[in-house]
Amino acid sequence: MVAVITDVIRAGKPVVGFGFSSIGRYGQQGLIAERFTPRLLQASFDELADESGSQLDPLRAWNVMMKGEKPGGHGERCVAVGTLDMALWDLAAKLADLPLYAYPASRVPGTTPAANVSAYAGGGYYYAHDDIQQLTNEAKQARDLGYTHFKLKSGAATLERDIERIEAVSAVMRGAHHVAVNAMNSYGPGTAQRAADALAPLGVWWFEDICDPLDFSTLASVARRYDGAIAAGEALFSVAEAKLVDDHGGLRRHQDVLLFDPVHCYGLPGYLQIVNELGARGWDRERFWPHGGYLFTLHVAQALELGGTEVNPFCFQPFGGFADSTLMTEGKVSAPEAPGIGFEARQATRHAFNTLLDDQAIR
Repeated sequence: MVAVITDVIRAGKPVVGFGFSSIGRYGQQGLIAERFTPRLLQASFDELADESGSQLDPLRAWNVMMKGEKPGGHGERCVAVGTLDMALWDLAAKLADLPLYAYPASRVPGTTPAANVSAYAGGGYYYAHDDIQQLTNEAKQARDLGYTHFKLKSGAATLERDIERIEAVSAVMRGAHHVAVNAMNSYGPGTAQRAADALAPLGVWWFEDICDPLDFSTLASVARRYDGAIAAGEALFSVAEAKLVDDHGGLRRHQDVLLFDPVHCYGLPGYLQIVNELGARGWDRERFWPHGGYLFTLHVAQALELGGTEVNPFCFQPFGGFADSTLMTEGKVSAPEAPGIGFEARQATRHAFNTLLDDQAIR
């Protein structure tokens, strides 16, 4: 977690921007402390300000963070930059007194926010006991919250068991065409095709992260034989890698899904590079469904009019999910109207970020 604290005082408290790195990735702290935070703190305000000279510009702040960084070798660096970038967008939107989804329209040409966003419930991890029953209960809980689509995990059990899990969730979610299957990059060349052949008759919504993210030949071989939609890109971190998967992964621009994570891709500026590059190659923005499952990706999807976004309503707490008051209606949702990302509108997230602040500025 990071907090960017300003000298701007509103309602007696400093304006603060918040960000966090992805659950399960733990190498950012040293990079943030040793490289990226010092660059921001040492920069003059003119280097960070917009054209008016009075407001923070997250795009210019990103350039300051990335100054002197070599291409490639993304590792944990991309997430370290993305973590700070999230906090800077939260801060800039708060200073502008706008919800984040409405703020990029003033900074990114051709951007008009959508009224709402399609969102699906991500989860469906394997349970150690009573797996099918607990998975079914999880899907029912998501359905009762208003989600029409659900994503579950596969690839860590036998194909027979995975098919049983998919069928159990399909019975809850109005059929397999409302169920996405995430293999967590687990299949090799032989097993990937066998899994695709087993899924094909079910008609699932999409088949995600089939093989090693850089094994483009295996991905392309599955795409040649699998008629259903394929989703890829979650574990690719740059515009260069996005171009490679488009060139060599066999993805079909009219039906497949792009899952690039805005935080993993060096933050929103890096993500915009990917959206713009692939858009110029013929990918429609409706094919982009950012990975993540939290408030920031909801704002990004709404700001850029993307196809939709993942939600993690039950796992990865206290950050998974949306604001406490968010209403899901037939799989559609809108970002909070509060300035910034709206972390303050989620009690568990607000409490977590308060631990960073001695003055408890957002209580």
